[in-house]
Amino acid sequence: MQFPHTPLPAQLPLFEVFMAQPMPSTMKEVLEAPWSAEPEVFSELSLRGAAGNCLNLLAPMLRELSEQQDDRWLTLIAPPASLTQSWLRDAGLNRERILLLQPNGNKSAMQLTCEALRLGRSHTVVSWINPLTVAARQQLIGAARTGRGQSLNIRLG
Repeated sequence: MQFPHTPLPAQLPLFEVFMAQPMPSTMKEVLEAPWSAEPEVFSELSLRGAAGNCLNLLAPMLRELSEQQDDRWLTLIAPPASLTQSWLRDAGLNRERILLLQPNGNKSAMQLTCEALRLGRSHTVVSWINPLTVAARQQLIGAARTGRGQSLNIRLG
């Protein structure tokens, strides 16, 4: 059995949008391109899977942050229950440079995070706020800029 041949519409190249941008012709152009003067102050990380596996993925990043040469704290706000003092020790984090804060009836995790960022006594404030709305993200960005710190929100799946 034969089927009539119908021409297929032309497929656009997958990266056409990106290719429309002028590409630098030399590495020198790439290296001399101006960088944004304003550093990013907010990042978000989403992890899915078993809690133990997620913590194992976080350990090297938190260890690096706990060993920064900054005189300020690494502050962890509302971490999961499995992130304990013994886990911090076993993961090799510098516990002398870490503040571990839990929300209570007076302040939510969002309020604690904004306050820690605004005060500027932490180089990085790691929070576990989920869901994080666009308005809340903007609050964290503003607070991080005020305190000249970094905000990292971690969403566990």
